[in-house]
Amino acid sequence: MDPARKEIRHIAIEGVIGAGKTTLAAMIAERLGGRLVLEKFEENPFLPKFYEDPEHYAFQTQIFFLLSRFRQQQEFFQADLFHNYIISDYIFEKDKIFAYLTLQDDELKLYEQVMGAVEKKIPAPDLVVYLQSSVERLMTNIRKRARSYEANMSEEYIRDLNEAYNYFFFRYKASPLLIVKTTDMDFVENPQDFEDLLQQILRPSRAPVEYYNPMKKGM
Repeated sequence: MDPARKEIRHIAIEGVIGAGKTTLAAMIAERLGGRLVLEKFEENPFLPKFYEDPEHYAFQTQIFFLLSRFRQQQEFFQADLFHNYIISDYIFEKDKIFAYLTLQDDELKLYEQVMGAVEKKIPAPDLVVYLQSSVERLMTNIRKRARSYEANMSEEYIRDLNEAYNYFFFRYKASPLLIVKTTDMDFVENPQDFEDLLQQILRPSRAPVEYYNPMKKGM
């Protein structure tokens, strides 16, 4: 792991709601003794209201997330002498995915002004791992974890969000990107799946964009 440590310090795990990004980030941080940085979605007082009435609460929800993520990113990029790795379950830029999916035109203009003022102050991760999954698998995971405010989340919303994530990450260039097809793998229950994925993540040298499909280990 030493070569990887010289090149990779901040690893960001991304994916649609239900993809398992928080679980994977926690598993990697525990294995590597890294600092775990999780998105504090439960602190957003507008989120439950958004899922009940997206049209009226999208802007408040989005601005709260934007400013909260900005503060957190500023904090964890301060000098950390105790950890070789920082593992997060989101990237700052992903805020735009939700904004363009949920905001009205006039709201989006104001959002873009705020985002433009802060995004240049956020360093990019050393590696982004995008957990790509099917809508069916995402909905199964969402139902399984049974969060109260996600109870009424529609399959249509997850499908739109999944398409938006794919569009965003297939054009992402800010950091080296590893796209992982997770539909046919289970890194939580299957230790070998986790070990294989971790090995892919910690490779010391890589192309700007790489794909990992556990059904095709040669990729």
